[in-house]
Amino acid sequence: MRWSRFVFASILLFAAGAFARPVALFYMTDGPDSIRSFLAHSGKIDLLVPTWYKVDNNGLVTGAPNPMVLDAAHRENLPVMPILALFGKKSFHDLSTSAEAQQRMIDALLREAKLHGYTGFQFDFENLDYLDRDGLSAVVARAADALHKAGLQLTIATVPNAPGYPGEGGFAKWIYTDWRGAYDLAALAKSVDLICLMTYDQQTRWTMPGPVSGWQWTLENLDYALQFVPKEKLSLGIPLYGYHWYTGEPTTDKTTGQEHPNLSADYISAPDALQLANAFGGKLDWDAGDHTAFFYFYRDQMREWVFYTDLRTFRDRYQLAADRRLQGFCSWVLGTEDPEIWSALPNRNAQQ
Repeated sequence: MRWSRFVFASILLFAAGAFARPVALFYMTDGPDSIRSFLAHSGKIDLLVPTWYKVDNNGLVTGAPNPMVLDAAHRENLPVMPILALFGKKSFHDLSTSAEAQQRMIDALLREAKLHGYTGFQFDFENLDYLDRDGLSAVVARAADALHKAGLQLTIATVPNAPGYPGEGGFAKWIYTDWRGAYDLAALAKSVDLICLMTYDQQTRWTMPGPVSGWQWTLENLDYALQFVPKEKLSLGIPLYGYHWYTGEPTTDKTTGQEHPNLSADYISAPDALQLANAFGGKLDWDAGDHTAFFYFYRDQMREWVFYTDLRTFRDRYQLAADRRLQGFCSWVLGTEDPEIWSALPNRNAQQ
């Protein structure tokens, strides 16, 4: 465990050095494709953040490591910092208002880190009420204090929240009150070792087709975050996946029988996106304004859209992190990437 913490500290120091390169943080799920990608490319990953743990409203932490992945990471002296996830307004509110629940959570994190040699944890608390903003900052501060005293790290993933207030429309209000408004970046930055700014999911199944991480949107959210977070503590989110939009079967109100339109979208990996383009004659294209790959095709006489991350999309955002001298980048999620992205990354030990 001490060696893992030493390696993580070295990564942070390296990121602040005169000839720094962005630290490569990759998320990994328990899916077979994600695990295979980690095993194949672990030499180009600086920090592995697997989705192994959840916490409920009572502070009960559940989860466990994948033994094969953990053994491989330890053999390579690769720091492992699992996610601790909680999604939902009521669950988080209950946790944030119970000192007993928070202590139960903290005790479990300390236990798991000691058992498995983690370098720390990353909080992934989402779908929170904007009124719980101070509660989130307080929970994070308390957990960070306890982990730091044990020689561990605490990081947090945050939903991009520029400009810091809701806009005009109903969607803008909803995305602020239910997703963006709970993150006080200045307060969080004082407590944690790193903030992973999730600059992805700009367009989703909730929206019209468009880039997963548009360029101007990314710049606006990065500039906003840098007003509150030191660049040495900020990691830029780079999506590895995409979305496929299509027209779904209309939905029907069970009470009135009235039909409603159903614009649908599915999460899609880069390899699956390319397979779809090949199958239906989609012409791969590049959006120069948003620095992103996309294509469309027709099926059943209807146009379907796909926006995804290819090598060029990834490389432009990687270079942005380097140009702004950020701590690094954080990419969701292994197993969905264009295999070509690995050509843009150096081996972990090449420059350290």
